[in-house]
This record gives sequence, C-alpha cells and structure tokens, in this order.
Amino acid sequence: MAQSLFQKVQTLMTANLHGLVDQALSKNSVAVLDQYIRQAEGNLNELEEALITVKAQVKTLKRKYEQFQQEADKLDEQIDQLVELGKQDLAIAAQSEYNAKFDLAQEYRQQYLRQHGEADKLAEARTKLEVRLRSIRREREHVIGLLELAKTKEIAAKSMKSLDALEGVGDADISSIADKIRARLDRADAEVEMRTERLSSRMDGVLENDKLTNQLEERRRRLAIRQAQQEQETASMNDRLKKS
Repeated sequence: MAQSLFQKVQTLMTANLHGLVDQALSKNSVAVLDQYIRQAEGNLNELEEALITVKAQVKTLKRKYEQFQQEADKLDEQIDQLVELGKQDLAIAAQSEYNAKFDLAQEYRQQYLRQHGEADKLAEARTKLEVRLRSIRREREHVIGLLELAKTKEIAAKSMKSLDALEGVGDADISSIADKIRARLDRADAEVEMRTERLSSRMDGVLENDKLTNQLEERRRRLAIRQAQQEQETASMNDRLKKS
C-alpha cells in the first residue's frame, strides 16, 4: 500500500507546473488545475491516514523493544548473581531465557527502526505535496484573473474590427473614439504580457523552492539514518560492556 501511495505522490510531484498552467491558458479553462488539486488532496488524505497508522506501529514496536530489553537486562544481572553463587542449573535456564528475550528485543528494535524510517518517508512526502498543493492553488487564482483579462481583450478585438470599418467614413469624432479604444486595447495587451511574465517568474520561483525543499528533506533523511546508526553502535557497545 505504501509503495503504491508513494508512486501516486511521485507522479504528482514530477508534474510540470509550468505545463499545467500552459494547458489551462491554452484551453481557456482551469479544469486541468482543478483535476491536479483534487488528486493532490485525495493523496494527501491517504498520506495522513498512512502516517497515523505507521506512527502508531512505531510506538508499539518501540514499547515492545524497550520492554524485552529491560527484561533481558534484568536477567543479565540475575545470571551474574547465579554464576557467583554457583547455581549452574538455574544460571543455564536464566541464560536461555535471556537469549530468547534479547533476540526478541533486537528483532523489535529492527522493526522499530524500519517503521521509523517509513514514517519519515511518509512525513517527507506529505510536506512536499502540501507545498505543491499550496503553490498550484495560488497559481489557479492568478490563471483565473489572466483568463478574464484575455476575454476582455477578445471583446475589445472584436470591437476594433467594427472600428476599422468606420475609419473610412471621414468622421473626426469616430476617428478619435477609435484611437482611444486602440490605446485601451494596447494597454490591455501590455497588461496581459506583464501578468503572463510575472506568472512565469512566480512559477520558476515555486519550482526552485521545491528543489530546495527536496534537498533539505534529503539532508534530514541522511541525518536520521546517521543518528540511527550511532544509536545502534552505542547500544551494541553497551551490550558488550555488560557482557564483559
């Protein structure tokens, strides 16, 4: 289930935001953005449920690991006492029980570390998807404004055709009105161009932020692995010291 969910999220994360915006503008509709948002929201909900489940498993596995480790540590002390008292049979029985509990503790520890890593991956995927979702929601509003401006421009263009037909009548007032409308149309053209450039620039910034976020998450993942290895080494050293 987790792998399938990761694949869904990866598909959304690799989607070209520039391409989505371009499609929306070319089709004169935000439907393509709405579809992306619906998919992202659905997968985000799945991530939340999966993360809750895995975190619960992490708590359970950690508790079992600590429980069996404590029992093994207690038995370890008792074995030393039995050996010192010369009670060989009891010491052998206690050693056998210690081995079983120690092995169980190590098994639960490995499961705990694996599930902890799974929880980190799910949390990382959730963070990335939330960033993407916020970005595309913002750009959706900008696209709507741009499409409305484009519709206004199309209406003005139709009006210009009528004005072109009137130019030959020789009426100074009509000519003046045509010039003013053309000036307004030029301004609308300039505004469309500027807003399109700002939108493209904003999208570049979003993609750059995604890249930086991914780099930081990768660094956090490496640090978490390093910390887990150090904890494992420390635990192994403590075990050797106890046995010596």
